[in-house]
Amino acid sequence: MTPFTITGADRPSRFLITVDHASNFVPADINGGDLGIGEDNMERHIAYDVGAVGTSLRLGELLDAPVICSNFSRLVIDPNRGMDDPTLVMRLYDGTIIPANRHVDDAEITRRVDTLYRPYHEALEALAAARDNVVVLAMHSFSPKLNGRAPRPWEVAVLYSRTNQDYSHALLKRLRQESDLTVGENEPYDGHLPGDSIDQHALRQGRLNTLIELRNDEIADAAGQNAWAERLAPILTDALAESGL
Repeated sequence: MTPFTITGADRPSRFLITVDHASNFVPADINGGDLGIGEDNMERHIAYDVGAVGTSLRLGELLDAPVICSNFSRLVIDPNRGMDDPTLVMRLYDGTIIPANRHVDDAEITRRVDTLYRPYHEALEALAAARDNVVVLAMHSFSPKLNGRAPRPWEVAVLYSRTNQDYSHALLKRLRQESDLTVGENEPYDGHLPGDSIDQHALRQGRLNTLIELRNDEIADAAGQNAWAERLAPILTDALAESGL
């Protein structure tokens, strides 16, 4: 297997679309390709960002932008975490114990970094560095409700670091013009996590960036994915033009 896929590497758009949690695939060299949580759990948000790939690939077509996707489950190793983050390899997520990770040691974490995490980030950085005035657009999805928590009302949210927020503010302003949407700002998560993908490939280099979260019941099938991609494409370009960035 390859730890990532790139679609449209030579597309000319300023946007670079990244999908850190694209896949629920578990390589065969990790417990025989089975984390021990069952197929139902592997289809949940704990294993990958449901609907993010289809939405992002269509969005890449519409924006004429490259799309890079991870090709391993976030439960194997999370590419949207710094290497010193204690949640880099999750042992428990949303109430589910991950048996194949329960006793993972430093040597195994290092092996997963070397074979999966690092190649993905090297490829992402190469794509970003090859573009002038790149806008890193990180695409994610979130569950409508975590176990024991209140329902999440936002259909779409924009996450950003307070150290680099100009484009995100322009995007929020544009999204809030859509009267039928409940738009989250740094919801359902805070927009800055030291060592995450945006930190590694945008904040440290001063690159424009934003992170979009879509509620995954909105993009659970191809129709929803296409509809959201077609809705977001002009919003993203309008916000960039209006920002003057």
